[in-house]
Amino acid sequence: MAGLLPEAAAGGREESRGRPSILVIMTDQHRYDAVGANGNPIIQTPHLDRLASESACFQHAFVNAPVCVPSRASLFTGRYAHAHRNRVNYTPLKPDQRLMQLRLREAGYRTSLVGKTHLFHAYPPTPAEAARTGFDHVALHDGVRFTDAWSDYAQWRNQHDPLRRVHYRTLARDVPEVENGRNPYRAAIDEQFTDTSWVGTVTCRQLRSLSEHPQPFYLFSSFWKPHSPFEVPVPFDSLYNDATIPLPRAVDMEQIRGYPPPVQKLALRGKNPPWDMPRERLQWIYRSYYGSITHIDREIGRILDTLRDTGQADNTVVVFTSDHGDQLLEHGIMGKNVFYEGSLRVPFMLRYQGHVVPGSYEPLVESVDLLPTLFGLAGLEEPYDCQGQSLVPLITRSDQPWSAKDAVFSENVIPEIITGGSLDFVFEKGRGVKGIRHPDAKSVRTKRWKFNYYPNGAAELFDLLDDPAEDRNLAQASGYAATVADMKERLLHWLVTASETDQIAPRWVIP
Repeated sequence: MAGLLPEAAAGGREESRGRPSILVIMTDQHRYDAVGANGNPIIQTPHLDRLASESACFQHAFVNAPVCVPSRASLFTGRYAHAHRNRVNYTPLKPDQRLMQLRLREAGYRTSLVGKTHLFHAYPPTPAEAARTGFDHVALHDGVRFTDAWSDYAQWRNQHDPLRRVHYRTLARDVPEVENGRNPYRAAIDEQFTDTSWVGTVTCRQLRSLSEHPQPFYLFSSFWKPHSPFEVPVPFDSLYNDATIPLPRAVDMEQIRGYPPPVQKLALRGKNPPWDMPRERLQWIYRSYYGSITHIDREIGRILDTLRDTGQADNTVVVFTSDHGDQLLEHGIMGKNVFYEGSLRVPFMLRYQGHVVPGSYEPLVESVDLLPTLFGLAGLEEPYDCQGQSLVPLITRSDQPWSAKDAVFSENVIPEIITGGSLDFVFEKGRGVKGIRHPDAKSVRTKRWKFNYYPNGAAELFDLLDDPAEDRNLAQASGYAATVADMKERLLHWLVTASETDQIAPRWVIP
């Protein structure tokens, strides 16, 4: 879908020439440690590993909300969730929140979306609605059955796949339950018709189209995978058949009952909560998760090659990251929505050849830092209401001052509210969710400590140096009262200062 450039963008065309283009590649539910370059000796990600070697590769990057829509809203606005006020999946973003693509289009960029956005100002999530957020070109696929009516991928597949009547998330029927070393999560459809391959192909096509114009571009290429369910096509289904992937330790009901009440309810949601899943099945889930990532890695290799072959690599900022991770049964939880490392910590690489100094970077960074960093690299003024910190002085040979953050923050509604009634997690006005009134939780993390604060005063404190698996909650333990008080004070300071530009106008109306 192509849209006309607005007057502001048309007027900024000449000024925008010479600015770098921007390619943001995002996966969904991708853990930090599921990349070879980040220390995983089993997973096969040669193209991401190459990108990491050419990038500022951040070792401690964290999302500001461990769930899709609020996290993406923070990344696209440079604002924390309590500021942009989008807290729950499949709820519209407030119309006053201006997204990255709109700001870049006003600066003269051609803007394009391929794949999943999960960000709309109104329902339903149509390509036209995605375009209203600031994209000139939209090839949309939000990735779940009830959004297929508005999916460009679903329409394309209906025209080309001989198995079009089989939904793209369907598992193959001829694979028995964990039998003879065959993957029970093998996908029913062929690899060439999967949404992963479609996003890669359409992204390459769009890069070739964008190369024909003198204006810089902003292209957001967004993969659904490795998000569950864990179907994975041939040949990636068998890629890890012989691998024994380390699994998280098993938990029992006594341990789950020791979690803060909102986390307990999240771990036990649904008719058959997976906390006691057989270990053999969990091993196949990990193999399938890795297989999906290797599939994405192949597509990323194609995208990077196309960027090079069209002569755009040297003047394009390339970003790779994810909107959150996946617990993969750590702490007995599948999916995300919690403040443990598996959900919050994500891969984050940024390449701008000749400008960004490649290497492994240790400082704490957050999703909200991406927008001011990209604007800094593009020579654009940072939006007044942006709450992130530009990383440009850190990752370039700049003489600008820069100071590392001593803490990063995240927030979420726990347990996740499913307002449509699914999973019986419905919000009742005045009662909250299953007796938890306004289940809004906050998290603050330093290099050593993580403090999670839940409704009604429940809390978790983890010493990440001594307990990286976050198994021992020290919030009520003897000798840690001063640390708890310090972390609470950090949270309070963040909450009362992060949105100060929302309260203080950039100038008086009357001069």
